[in-house]
Order: sequence, then structure tokens, then C-alpha cells
Amino acid sequence: MKTVYLETFGCQMNELDSELVRGHLESLGYGFTPRPDDADVLLFNTCSVREHAESKAYSRVGIVGKRKKAGENLILGVLGCMAERDGIDMLRRYPQIDLLCGPGELDKLPMLIDNVVRTAAQASPSADDVQDRVALAGNTSRRSAALSATADDLETLDLARAFDPDRATSGVRSAYVRITRGCNKFCTYCVVPYTRGAEVHRPPDSIVEECQRLAASGVIEVTLLGQTVNHYRYTHGVAVTLDGREQPQIGPGLSAFRNEPVGDANLTTFAKLLARIHDEVPELARIRFLTSYPKDFGGDVLEVMASRPRICRYLHVPVQSGSNRILKLMNRGYTVEEYLEFTDRVLEVLPDASIAGDIIVGFPTETDEDFELTKQLLRRVPFKNNFIFKYSPRPGTTAIDRFEDDVPLEVKKLRNNELLTLQAEIGAAVHADWVGREVDVLVERITNRSPANAETASAADSRISLGSGLTSRSTASVRDPELAVQVSGRTSGDLITVFEVPSRVEAEQLLGTIIRVRIEGSGPLLLRGRMIDSAPAP
Repeated sequence: MKTVYLETFGCQMNELDSELVRGHLESLGYGFTPRPDDADVLLFNTCSVREHAESKAYSRVGIVGKRKKAGENLILGVLGCMAERDGIDMLRRYPQIDLLCGPGELDKLPMLIDNVVRTAAQASPSADDVQDRVALAGNTSRRSAALSATADDLETLDLARAFDPDRATSGVRSAYVRITRGCNKFCTYCVVPYTRGAEVHRPPDSIVEECQRLAASGVIEVTLLGQTVNHYRYTHGVAVTLDGREQPQIGPGLSAFRNEPVGDANLTTFAKLLARIHDEVPELARIRFLTSYPKDFGGDVLEVMASRPRICRYLHVPVQSGSNRILKLMNRGYTVEEYLEFTDRVLEVLPDASIAGDIIVGFPTETDEDFELTKQLLRRVPFKNNFIFKYSPRPGTTAIDRFEDDVPLEVKKLRNNELLTLQAEIGAAVHADWVGREVDVLVERITNRSPANAETASAADSRISLGSGLTSRSTASVRDPELAVQVSGRTSGDLITVFEVPSRVEAEQLLGTIIRVRIEGSGPLLLRGRMIDSAPAP
């Protein structure tokens, strides 16, 4: 039996892909190890969106290359967006790589591994062996017909997943559920539409069924995933197999959102899907979704959120820039005014909603005036946090060919730091507004820190890997079980909250439960509270 080490880089989409890959391989008899030194097969699930994640992946590839040169018999596979973007040229540049598998072809991974094993056993491998070790969508990733999506076997990974609460990659008793794959937006800085292909929307019955199975396995929180999650639309009767089962289908063009049909029973919109999951899976205590696109976010979604208490009041809505000129160069498809109209509408319907965003500084031609407009936007919207990045040209994007990267790195760094400082002030004000209130907190990890040190560590806590709960638990085990410890979790609005628990034993028991907490302090990135109910909330 082969032993596999699987490392994930990048976004929540990749986290879910890795979870599905692991479940698929385990069902075929593969074992997994958390230590790369103990593995026969090393798989790196990669991301092309951020330069840092890509650099880390290449570093891992280099390390494995050295091990193989030293005589170790290893299989090295690169999965995800980097494999799809670079294609088989990656095999030429990095001969230590044995297989490539794009994000739309992950169901073929077991076959690729088997082909590598058989090829290695041959005395004289043929030239065709390279093709047997590569599964990439290529130019088929932009399918044009809705029915053609039924040929996509990736849906079988979602339908066959098995959830293990002790190994949850997305938090204790939390799980991701993919409702769409791919993207139709074509932002000039982003490679996702080319590496993940066109939007493909899963049948609503399959999504609800998956949520029900996850709940039966002990999951109490699901996060619905999509590159533009609020653009989910499924037209019934378009993609159906001979036995009547509905299949994934290509999403409509953007014009479909301009004249939304009212009361169309043949159409499941994102709002209808949210309502179905809430109403048909009552065992789920929390339902989240990300990432949202600010334009075409219908009032029907907000109405469903307001009327269904278990749908979290949290929206991650990237804005990227406060300058209309830069937004146009980015091909974002909306103006600053439209973004502000959207956030105002959110807070009018959901006054306690939390809003998070993404911002890119130093996009080509960004001037001091453009940057000042971005600062004005931050001051205008009560962001709980923003993920702020310096622009870096990404291979495969439109921007790398269309625009010169003309903003000096030092200017990018200064602007990045200035925005981080400003966001810290805004985040502190947003969090301070919760002092004195009672909130429900889903306990996710033991921090091993005293409350006095909580704010110092808040930045690290805000970037916690969603799979780090087990690591924290094992570290905490070396401490005196009778000493008070600090635990961390999230409110329904995704506000990180820390509070003290009398002992490590009790902290262990609270992991994965929802606890009532009174907020007594705050900082730019978290809330500090006191547990007021030792019994988990229902």
C-alpha cells in the first residue's frame, strides 16, 4: 500500500479539493501521513493566485527533487492551478515531477498514480508515457454548452466524500461544500477562469443531499463555496441523464442577472438554495458562504438571510480598489458607487452583519490619487477585516501582457503597510461595538495563550489554518490539565473570539460546540469574552 503526503497551498477551494482527493484515495486503500519523510507519494495541491503560495510550492518541489536524486523511490505529483496553467512544460522544467493533475480532473488522480507506478516498472518507457501522467482540462475548460458539463466526472468526488470530524480540514465539525466550480469574471489580474474553467453549477438536490450526509456525520457548520457564490443558478430540466438524475450545468452569462425572473419554479437561484439548505437540514447550526460578488447580489438573498437565523450574517465581498479607473483596468465589472450601494443595502437589512474584503495595492498605473480613493473606501465601509495584498504579475493573466508593472516595490510596500494600519483602526472600532453583548461562539481550538497575551497574538490567530485545531490540541496536552487555558472560536459573523476555560479537559470537551460568551474586551482582530454558559448551545 502506498503512503501519501498531501500538502495544500492557497484558498478554501484547494482545501476542499484536498479533502475530496484524500477521501477518494483512502477509499482505494492508500494511507496518509502528516510527515513528508514517511511518504512514498507526495502530492502538492497548488494555487496560482498569490506569488507566496506558488513560491512555497516550488520550494517543496525542489526539496523532493533532492531526495529523488539521493536515491529515494518517490512519486511526486503537482495538482491544482499551477499544473493547469503551466501544463506539461512543467515536467520539462522540473523532471522530478512524475504527474500533473488540474483542478478539473482530480477524479483521474488514482489512474495517474497507477500509470506512474507501471511506467517505472518498464525497462524502456515510451514517449507516450508522459500523456499517461498528465490530466489537464486544457482548452476544454471553457465549455460552451450547458449539457456538456454532464461529461465532467469531478462531481463524483463531491458525491462520494466521507467526512471525518477528527480530521476536518476546515475546522472542528465544520465542512466546505462546493456549489459551483470555475469562474466567468475574467478579472485581468486573475488566472482562475483559465485554470478552473467556466462556471459549473451543481444540482441543488445533490448539494442538499451532501449537506444532509455531512450533518449526519456530526458536522454543525457548512461553508458553501464558489468563486462567485451568489451567481449560483440552476435551470431544471436542462442537464438530465437517461435515468432522470440532474447533472452539473454551465452557468449563464452575466446578462441573465439583469432581468431576474420572478417566481420561476424551473429555476433555483442562490437565495432559493440557501433557503432549502436551512429548511431541509435543521441539524446544521450554521450555514456560511463565500466568496460573494458585489454586483448582482439580489435583495432576495438578503431577505433569506434575514428570515433564517442559522444563516450566518457574514459576507466576504472583495472590492480590490477604491478607484473606478483601477477597477475598470481590473475588469471588475462594477464601480465604487455600486459597491457602496451594495454594502449600504446589506447593513440596512442586516444591521449586525460582518463584512470582509480583499484589496490589491500597487496595481499597474495606480497613482497616489487612486490610493487615496482606496483609503476613502475603507473609511466608508465598516470592514471587520481586509485581506490586503501587493500586486504581483501572475503568469497566464491578462494583466501581465497588457500592463507594465510600473509601481515600484517600495511604493507597494508603503501603501500596503498604510492600509494595514488604517484597517487595524477600522477593525478595532468594529470589534469594540460588540463589547457588552452576548454572542454564540463555535469553539475551534485551544490557543495555549493566557488572555493577557491574546491581543499580541491576534494577528497570528486571524490567519489560523483551518486545519490547525488538531495541532493545537496535541500541543496543549503537555500542559497541566488543571490550569485554565484559552480557547478560540468564531461568532456567526466570523468574529474571532477568545475566552478562558477552567481546565484543558473542559476545553477539549468544548471543541466543536457552540458556547454563549459575554464580550468584555476587543482589539483590531478579535473579541475577548467570558463564558457565561458551561453547557453547549443547541
